[in-house]
Amino acid sequence: MKYFKKILKNGLRVITVPMKDNPTATVLVLVETGSKYETKDVNGISHFLEHMCFKGTTKRPKAVDISKELDALGSQYNAFTAQEYTGYYAKSDARHFKKIFNIVSDIYLNSTFPDAEMQKEKGVIIEEINMYEDMPQRHVQDLMMKLLYGDQPAGWNIAGEKKNILNMKREDFVQYHKKHYLPEATVLVVAGQVTEKEVMSEVNKIFKDIEHGDKGGKLKVQEKQTKPEILINFKKTDQTHFVLGVRTYDLFSKKSVILSVLGGVLGGGMSSRLFVKLREEMGVGYYVRAYNDSYTDHGFFQISAGVDNKRIDEVLQAVLEECKKLKNVLVSEDELNKVKECLIGNMKLSLESSDDIANFHGGQELLKREIRGAEEKAKEIRKVTAQQIQELAQGIFKDNKLNLAIIGPFKPKKSESQFSKLLKF
Repeated sequence: MKYFKKILKNGLRVITVPMKDNPTATVLVLVETGSKYETKDVNGISHFLEHMCFKGTTKRPKAVDISKELDALGSQYNAFTAQEYTGYYAKSDARHFKKIFNIVSDIYLNSTFPDAEMQKEKGVIIEEINMYEDMPQRHVQDLMMKLLYGDQPAGWNIAGEKKNILNMKREDFVQYHKKHYLPEATVLVVAGQVTEKEVMSEVNKIFKDIEHGDKGGKLKVQEKQTKPEILINFKKTDQTHFVLGVRTYDLFSKKSVILSVLGGVLGGGMSSRLFVKLREEMGVGYYVRAYNDSYTDHGFFQISAGVDNKRIDEVLQAVLEECKKLKNVLVSEDELNKVKECLIGNMKLSLESSDDIANFHGGQELLKREIRGAEEKAKEIRKVTAQQIQELAQGIFKDNKLNLAIIGPFKPKKSESQFSKLLKF
């Protein structure tokens, strides 16, 4: 899909993706900041700031002024925070493009962070943290990050610590915004039934004179592991949720595409090895997933599932055995081709709407400063060989790289030795 890229003098990157036959338009602003850019005392501020940007601007003083205007356009809108980026978007009928562009830009540039709203939102954030902690399938992911990276930004919770949330002041948001919400650290993406001329006309009205500044950086992730590691969270649950993870490579590694195919073999689709093994043959759980999670300076491959409490040992042994097979036996040509086409098909199906297209282009530009189209990515996937998968499996599936995070009815001290005996290929 053809796109246009312009870089303003202040460093703002503007991506326009015209979609002539799509009736919608999406405006997405991505900022190069997230929990990995935080210090310990303000861990959670990136996510809290994302909430506060919807609480009022100089043009739209109240939260309801923003939501009411967007709702009146029939718009879908939201925001999200991750470790390395924060995003704000609105999607609507393409004829409302200028209006949603104005609103999203206003949220990004002119938020006022009202103190009264901040005090109320503290309760909202804390309840959001509570909600995630009550969702073991979701919370076990946080445990894996803590297990892998410990007390450094990559190991902290994106939503932050409750005590931090309660202690935050309005000035914290003002300073953090000033330090990170800068044009040279921002990508503005517009996708849908729009032209580059229309987009740049709006951009020049609003962003042309925004000054750049001194962008705050992030600490490089430190990785050290010499033996298998386990983190158990006791919770009375009807099933055990676990993540089995091994350290891999960062976002820029040429091995990333091989890792995606390896993940497809193990957990991509209902005919994948782990789905067939755990669900169809053993009947121990409903979901199982396998994929690589990569960041700008680190990455890990994970297998996750929710299974029968009484059969967790049996499940872990089965999962490790499937990983071991990839080290010892080449994937057949038929299976490899099936997995590749599954990955390519799913990728293309995920790029049907303007918001998906905006995220696809914007995410690549923000973190990698390059954009590869779906066809180029498909070609890379098709080039992966069975030999490359085997060599990669031999490199990452090693005992001293194993990590296991578990939420279930297991006492940590008593159960750790039980699971430790299983963690070997």
